[in-house]
Parts: sequence; structure tokens; C-alpha cells
Amino acid sequence: MNNDLSIWNLVLGASPVVQAVLLLLLLASFVSWSVILRKRGVIGRSRRAADQFESDFWSGGDLNDLYRRIEAKGRDSAGMESIFGSGFREFSRLRQQNLPSDELLEGSRRAMRVAQLREIDRLEHNLAMLATVGSTSPYVGLFGTVWGIMSAFHNLGNVQQATLAAVAPGIAEALIATAIGLFAAIPAVIAYNRFADQVSRLELRFDTFKEEFSTILQRNAGARIVPAAAPAGR
Repeated sequence: MNNDLSIWNLVLGASPVVQAVLLLLLLASFVSWSVILRKRGVIGRSRRAADQFESDFWSGGDLNDLYRRIEAKGRDSAGMESIFGSGFREFSRLRQQNLPSDELLEGSRRAMRVAQLREIDRLEHNLAMLATVGSTSPYVGLFGTVWGIMSAFHNLGNVQQATLAAVAPGIAEALIATAIGLFAAIPAVIAYNRFADQVSRLELRFDTFKEEFSTILQRNAGARIVPAAAPAGR
């Protein structure tokens, strides 16, 4: 590609509409990559925290001590820790009111369900933006391409002889919009599918833990304290 048809020169020589489309797509790509990098860290930390908490929970230690350690973290607790802390806290509070066992269990399950919904909402935050970038960027790029080709053929009407040299720059600058649209869309689609799958797997782990912990609470609803959980073999 010679200097006249270099990408930079084509972008600078493009029509204002095509330049606006390219700028919009580059901005969308930058925002999506910032979300991808941030979301990768958030989900990765949640998975490691879930692994560590399950190891502590099923180690056979005293759940009261585990709850106190989680409470000491305050707002730093998240994921399974938050679900466990919410359920244990509500169970302990309702037990002081001498409520029946079924009401104790139902109250703790509601608290865990609310904590789980908050956690899933935190993990899914901005995933919809990745889906939007992935689905709309190709069409925005296609709009820039169509507009650029229309401008190229319109300019041909002002020349007496249509040659490849006359039409090539306009078509080339138009096709850049399609390329940038794909450049913005492909990483966003891949990241969205990957993160959505990881969040679904974490949600399944949360559901499983919630049921297992509810079983422990049900078995010990009449005890003064909740004893240690069974080791990993259940």
C-alpha cells in the first residue's frame, strides 16, 4: 500500500461521517477492553474466594468461629462468604426469638437468597455493555462503509473518466469502518460469552452451597450453637 492509500491517510481523508463512525467504534473498543480487564479480575477473585471459603467451611472447623472471622472483614466479604454470613446472622437472630424450626430455616434461606442476588448482580455488572458492543459494532461499521461507498460513487460523478485510481481511495476508507467494527465486536462477544458462562457456574456453586448450608441449619435448628460442618466428604 503506497503513501496515498495508507490507513492513516485514508482515515484523515475520509468524510466527516466516516470519521465519526471510526471514532465511535474506537471509543466502544476502548470501553469494552476496560470492562473486559476489570471483569476478568472481579470474576477471578470471586472464583478463588469461593475455593478458599469452601475449603475453610468443609474443613471441620467451628462455623461460629468462621462467622466471626467473616464479620470482622465487614464489607470486604463477598461471594460465598457473604451468603454464609447473611444466612448465619439471620438464623442466629431468629433463634433468639424462639421461633419454630421451619421459620428459622425459611428466614435464613431468604437472607442467603438476597445476598446471592446481590453477588450475581455485582458479577454481571457491565456484561450487558459487552453484549451491546458485540452486537452493534458490526452494523455501525457497515453504516460507515455504506456511507463511504456512497460518497465515493457520488464523487465519480464529478470526473469525466472513472478509473480505479479515482474510486479506490473512497472504497478503501469505507472498508476501514467495517474492519474497525469487527475489531471492536469480536473481543466483546468472546469476552461476554466467557464471562457469562463463568458467572453461571459461580451461581450454580452458590445455589449448591446454599442448599448444603440449609441442610446443616435444619439438622441443628434446636441446638444452642451451630456445630462444625462435616469434612469435605460430607
